[in-house]
Amino acid sequence: MSAPVEEVFAALADPTRLRLLDLLAADGEATATTLAGHVPVSRQAVVKHLAVLDRAGLVEARRSGREVRYAVRPHGLSAAASWLATRAAEWDARLASIKRIAEG
Repeated sequence: MSAPVEEVFAALADPTRLRLLDLLAADGEATATTLAGHVPVSRQAVVKHLAVLDRAGLVEARRSGREVRYAVRPHGLSAAASWLATRAAEWDARLASIKRIAEG
């Protein structure tokens, strides 16, 4: 089940979470400790940011021995992408209507 679109956008609105998501997308999988080396916050803060991304359906955690490894959940963005595509189509239709009126 995907998270509500609002939750996805709220998770993506934070620059640190966006950076963490980018890092995971590039690396495939990483621990909070590894990720903390690439952002200006503590490991504990990274874990909290990852929890927000997890609740939004954007990452998943997998325990591997003593480590917790995080990876991007690609389908997590599907609902948000669909919402954006719908809004874009609505605006395209409105702009086409305005153009027809202006040219008529």
